[in-house]
Amino acid sequence: MSSPLIGSTDLPLEIFKRGKVRDVYKVEDKLLIVSTDRVSAFDFVLPSLIPDKGKVLNQLSAFWFDHTKKLFNNHIIDSQPENIEAFKSFKDKIEGRSILTKKLDTFPIEAIVRGYIVGSGWKTYQASGEICGVKLEKGLSFADKFNEPIFTPTTKEDEGHDENITFAEMINTIGKEDAEKIKELSINLFKTAGKFATEKGVIIADTKFEFGRDENGEIVLIDEIFTPDSSRFWKIDDYKPGVEPPSYDKQFVRNFLLNSSWDKKSNPPVLPIDIVNKTREKYIEIFEVLTGKKF
Repeated sequence: MSSPLIGSTDLPLEIFKRGKVRDVYKVEDKLLIVSTDRVSAFDFVLPSLIPDKGKVLNQLSAFWFDHTKKLFNNHIIDSQPENIEAFKSFKDKIEGRSILTKKLDTFPIEAIVRGYIVGSGWKTYQASGEICGVKLEKGLSFADKFNEPIFTPTTKEDEGHDENITFAEMINTIGKEDAEKIKELSINLFKTAGKFATEKGVIIADTKFEFGRDENGEIVLIDEIFTPDSSRFWKIDDYKPGVEPPSYDKQFVRNFLLNSSWDKKSNPPVLPIDIVNKTREKYIEIFEVLTGKKF
């Protein structure tokens, strides 16, 4: 049985930002981040909600933050803020779907790491033989695994589509030292989580990270990590080069939209109930496989 749908929140706190999926509130020098059940695709927030989606995103991300905290600094202060006295009056709206974090200066970059050649990366490779300035060997097939993960950053836009950039352009934007550190952190994090996921029978094909800087000048992992919204998950048993394995992430929704008549310019369509239910099932299944916990 799913929990009540949360399409948006209106908490008695100062709103800091409403993203495509998350409502963010300012609490003194901290942020309360609430993951709703909204779903976005192709830069549009869809009119349909996915039951429990926000809880899966929040709890899976909190799991990964905890799992990697000894190796990678992150912004988490409390992963169960519903138990904090100041928030108990609206506990029902945030329970299981919120985190309390440090409020940090953020880098205007999305750090994307790819272990396999699929999605927009495949299209770019077909057109130019490279992705974000990373020259790739000839003759790669769709869904082939790279010998080593590649780092392919994008801009981070508040409105509109994030744009691919080269690593050199990233250096121009944030500086050489920070760019190199973020690249190193991203690839190491991808490899660390990838090894863990492999032991669970799951491939993390690609993912994205965001970073901020704390009061000590240290680069800190923020936002979400290794969720079905930020990563592409396949089961090892389903993987075969040349074809796209069944996805356990938002690609399932994207594929439905790609096969529909929607032009990706006008208002997006309502998702059929079977797509909504199947998306919920896929999100919960990958949560349970990776965490070893019942949702």
